[in-house]
Amino acid sequence: MRRVAILDDYQGVALGLADWKSLGADVDVTALNDYVADEDKLARRIGDCEIAVIMRERTPFPRSLLEKLPNLKLLVTTGMRNRSVDVKAANERGITVCGTLSQAAPTYELAWALIMAIARQVPLEDRLTRAGAWQRTLGINLAKKTLGVIGLGRVGTSIAKIGRAFDMRVIAWSQNLTAARCAEVGVEFCPSKDELLKQSDFVTIHLILGPRNRGLIGARELGLMKPTSYLVNTSRGPIVDEPALIEALRQGTIGGAALDVFDVEPLPRDHPLRNMPNTVITPHIGYVSRDNLEQMYKTAVDNIRAWMAGKPQNVVSPE
Repeated sequence: MRRVAILDDYQGVALGLADWKSLGADVDVTALNDYVADEDKLARRIGDCEIAVIMRERTPFPRSLLEKLPNLKLLVTTGMRNRSVDVKAANERGITVCGTLSQAAPTYELAWALIMAIARQVPLEDRLTRAGAWQRTLGINLAKKTLGVIGLGRVGTSIAKIGRAFDMRVIAWSQNLTAARCAEVGVEFCPSKDELLKQSDFVTIHLILGPRNRGLIGARELGLMKPTSYLVNTSRGPIVDEPALIEALRQGTIGGAALDVFDVEPLPRDHPLRNMPNTVITPHIGYVSRDNLEQMYKTAVDNIRAWMAGKPQNVVSPE
């Protein structure tokens, strides 16, 4: 009997979104709905599994964990890039790592939902209305405001186009961004991060987390923003210095923040961001849509079937 463990199935939907039974009667599939942070505890729970299916950047698989899983032969991650998996260490131990396709639409749609939610104070007005109050906040228009997009990849490009549709002035910056690329998208090229922060009413981040982007937005950068501006992050928590952001929100350095990602996930119960009124927070659901997860899990089943046939597909190489 081959055992498959699906990790971090928070919503309890993985088994219903793909035909796991098609793998055969000799394959036993189990889904874990909780997050297990302790490596030893996780190893005990899935240690007899030959195959693990993981959600990108939820549970990390560093060398130390892989060494505790001698039976593991195939690791399938959603997405074709997962920086929390030590692919080199996995390959050294004879573990094949495969990935799946991932859609951009769920992330840029959520990012835009967060922009609109914080601009019009939707979550707060919802809570107040349910409590019996009526019209307690003043939201702001998006039209004619400046949207600063940090990172003009496939998600950032879509955000920029939506911003233009809302009649916003859209400016963009990232380390390697060019004026020519901005012209292709139809947005203004901003020559520096500082200028983008100073000019923007909304700053939205769409970058991959790496050494040069970790802490990209810190206390100094937050101090450059308008006191009425909003920071939106649907990329990765550590791109923003979280303690500096919390202090800026407390001091009113910026108007507010809409966040889908955090330094520690799941967000600790006593985390200060849970109780800050000038924020809108969601639990890293930028990529979590039925359409996207269905595609991911169906591809995961295909990957397992191909691997069992001796023809692995969508193999992820070490970076």
